Amino acid sequence: DQIGPLARSAADCAAVLDAIQGKDKRDATSLDVPAGSLLASLTGDIRGMRIGLPSDCFGEGLEPQVSDAVKATAAVLEARGATVEPFSFPLMKYMVPTYYIIACAEASSNLSRYDGVKYGWRAPEYEDLTDLYCRTRCGSEGKRRILPATFGLSAGYYDAYYKKALQVKALIKETFDRAFEQYDLLLTPVAPTTAPKLGESLSDPLKMYLSDIYTVPANLAGLPALSMPCGFDGGVPIGAQLIGPALGEAAVLNAA
Repeated sequence: DQIGPLARSAADCAAVLDAIQGKDKRDATSLDVPAGSLLASLTGDIRGMRIGLPSDCFGEGLEPQVSDAVKATAAVLEARGATVEPFSFPLMKYMVPTYYIIACAEASSNLSRYDGVKYGWRAPEYEDLTDLYCRTRCGSEGKRRILPATFGLSAGYYDAYYKKALQVKALIKETFDRAFEQYDLLLTPVAPTTAPKLGESLSDPLKMYLSDIYTVPANLAGLPALSMPCGFDGGVPIGAQLIGPALGEAAVLNAA
């Protein structure tokens, strides 16, 4: 996962990225790349741009109103001079399981230090050590992510789960690399459904995880992606996503 600005417009988003992009001597994960020109480069001119529409993102599980709204977005891009065409992206079914094995494994590894004994927040009142752990450590959602991931990282299961997920991640990145040999950007839905009501997702964790199917690919492949509103369904917003090649933020923002 990576941080990203929430903004009212693509221009505002570009301005924030101009401020936070680039090398930071206090952040070993930051890239030493040119930064600060995204806002100035926005023209809105997308004539000649090639945009791929992954057909595997428009199959089973996608609500018709979401599909229609994203395809209407494609029509707008075409009207502004871009070429939009469908193509096959067969790895979509592996995105969610791969992402949740890797992301949860990372969470398990990184959060293990927060034991409430020598590190992290500790519940102020408890009866014994077991009660301390129960009161201090994660809630139900945290447990759903951390416990299976710890199992997947354990001896005897590492190769079957975590290592295999890393291998699939490499295949996903290769598939994106091939796609960007043909296209400048990809256009997908943001989620299979319109926005859920507050708290609605918590009643069905599996459905909540599956709603990430279109957004986790960018995280797995290390690509810039942008979610933008593309319509409403009964007053509830629908989102379209633009995905660009590595370090392709300028093209993504310009198309948005």
